[in-house]
Amino acid sequence: MYGPLSEKLFSDSHKELYQYREEPFLLASGNKSNHYFNCKKITLIPSRLEMLASAVCDELLPTENLGEIPAAGGLTLGADPIAVALSLAFLKRGKTVYPLIVRKEAKSHGTGAQIEGEWGLVKSALVLDDVVTTGGSTQKAVDAFRKAGLEIKAAVCIVDRQEGGREALLEQGVKLYSVFKKSDFL
Repeated sequence: MYGPLSEKLFSDSHKELYQYREEPFLLASGNKSNHYFNCKKITLIPSRLEMLASAVCDELLPTENLGEIPAAGGLTLGADPIAVALSLAFLKRGKTVYPLIVRKEAKSHGTGAQIEGEWGLVKSALVLDDVVTTGGSTQKAVDAFRKAGLEIKAAVCIVDRQEGGREALLEQGVKLYSVFKKSDFL
C-alpha cells in the first residue's frame, strides 16, 4: 500500500473485496483459485471508487514516478469505472486525462472501433485493470492500444494476484503497479 488513502481503502473494503473459498472457482485466465477478489466492491461503490482514484493520483503515480499521463483505460468492464474516476480525479486537480475503453472485440457495425474515447488526441496511455492474474486481459488492452499507435509502458491494477501477470506484462515492456497484492490479504 502506498499511503493513507490506500490504507483507508483497504480497511474499508478488504472484508468484502477478498474471500477465501474452500471450493476453487474458475478465473478468467482459465486457472482455478481458492482466493476470490471482487473489485466491484470498490469500483461500483462511489465513495470507494473516489478513494481509489485519489490513491492512484496522489499516492501510486507520484511514488512510482509515472509522471504525466494523457489517457488511461483498459479492457471493458473492469477498467471502465476506474478510467472515468481517474479522469474526474485529475480534472479536480486541473489536468485532463482522457478515459479510454477497449472493447473485447472491434464493433461489427458503425466505425468498427475497438477503442472508445479520445485516443486520437494522445500519444500514450496508462493501462488499467481491476485484477491481474496471468495478465491476459491487461495484455489485450495493451495490444489494442499499441495497434492504434499509442505508447504503453505501464499498467495499474487494484489487485495483483501475484500469479505471473506482472512478469508476463514486463516481458512485453509493460511495468505493472498495483494498489494491493494478494499477499496483503493473507
